[in-house]
Amino acid sequence: MSTYTKRVRYKNHKRHINVGARPGSIIIPDDAEKPQIVVYSFNQDDLQTSKGTNIETITRQIKKCTDHTHWIKINGLGDARLIEDIGTFLGINQLVLEDIVNTHQRPKFDEYEGYVFGTSRVIYFNKEDELINCQFSGIVKDNIVISFEESHKDYFEAVTARLKAGKGIIRTAGPGYIFYSLTDTILDNYFVLLAKIGDMIDQTEDKLYQSPDKSIMFDAQQLKRTLIIIRRSCWPERDKINDMIRSESELITKETKLFLRDAYDHCIQAMDMVESYKEVTSSIIDLYLSMVSNRMNEIMKVLTIISVIFIPLTFIAGIYGMNFSREDANGHVIKDNMPELYVQHGYVYTLIGMFLIGCGLIFIFWKKGWFNKL
Repeated sequence: MSTYTKRVRYKNHKRHINVGARPGSIIIPDDAEKPQIVVYSFNQDDLQTSKGTNIETITRQIKKCTDHTHWIKINGLGDARLIEDIGTFLGINQLVLEDIVNTHQRPKFDEYEGYVFGTSRVIYFNKEDELINCQFSGIVKDNIVISFEESHKDYFEAVTARLKAGKGIIRTAGPGYIFYSLTDTILDNYFVLLAKIGDMIDQTEDKLYQSPDKSIMFDAQQLKRTLIIIRRSCWPERDKINDMIRSESELITKETKLFLRDAYDHCIQAMDMVESYKEVTSSIIDLYLSMVSNRMNEIMKVLTIISVIFIPLTFIAGIYGMNFSREDANGHVIKDNMPELYVQHGYVYTLIGMFLIGCGLIFIFWKKGWFNKL
């Protein structure tokens, strides 16, 4: 396993704030992608698909397939006119349309007269290792479910594959079940994301034990930030699914609620994994800082031992470096002025004494076991 953890780059979406704007205003960001529409019309025996970029694609397909359930899949929110036309065609409240284009909503589920509306956060790593955090919005009305995504990425390929295969109850359980399937796919991809983060945490731990350096702290911190982003999505997603289970709307059938309970359990499991991984990343940071602190203590201990050995030697050298004369200018002996200056072999004796003092200190430290702990 590689011990190198790739940098996680966070693709930021600028929040467009229009102070004092009318509630329900549809304001499209400049960097929003142009919409691509795919309409899946299906019943138990038939599936028809049409693609386009305007409202006529939707209205033509619905008029053509009157006894079908319709999933209108819109990728890209860069056309305010299309959003307004859809709102007019389906009778959607302007506040709902505003929430669709304002892509910084937290996951939620709202009930309106004749339809329900929900949002979720879609989080994944793209090919450039950027963490993408975008919004999914869905409306369920009569025999229609319409989904809105920010990008052209086919995030719900598994759902479309099941729809085309026609197996199970996906074609017969109604639009509420399609909305559940989309929500469940988002949750399943959280587990894929968490599995990748788990591998990155393992790599960081291996690096900590094998060749620790300061990059470990940065890697652990960015993983912790990623987990916080996922946590901010999981918690309200749990509340959203709980609201769907308790909903009295006929669009969310009892059969669908049974599956929603399973999705609720998955959401709780994802939250537990996020909390566990957060604790591990915090532990990695704390352990690295402890290792750095211990290493610093070892270095300071070595320097202290060296200093303690040389302090008395420096003291002796300092005393005999003062150069006070033994005799005055007239040859008279000055009382108490370094009598050792004229001792024969005094220099050698001093060096031997300093050497013995140093060896004695080293022996004392060795007996105490200080060198074994370095």
